[in-house]
Amino acid sequence: MQLEFRIIPKPLPLQTACTNTSYYLTYQYFSNYSHYMENELIALEGKLAQLIQMSRKLRTENNQLRQELAHALSNSRLNSDKMNTAKARLEKLLASLPEDNK
Repeated sequence: MQLEFRIIPKPLPLQTACTNTSYYLTYQYFSNYSHYMENELIALEGKLAQLIQMSRKLRTENNQLRQELAHALSNSRLNSDKMNTAKARLEKLLASLPEDNK
């Protein structure tokens, strides 16, 4: 198998990517790629921006929900403690009442 090397001309002035000599082999079809893919890349960029925005929104909402959950759990523990205290007081009160023997 014999490798064939071709000299690739310098890039056109409008093309700014891949200007180092190490990229000349991949540069061969760059102008066609850029021309045909521009709309797709713009659409992808828009979708990526939406994804980033949604991710930030969901992260903020998730943090808010974590805080609300922590607050609700704290209230639940407080209410449970109050119920246990009230139950103990009622049981003590019932124990201190005289029994009715009829």
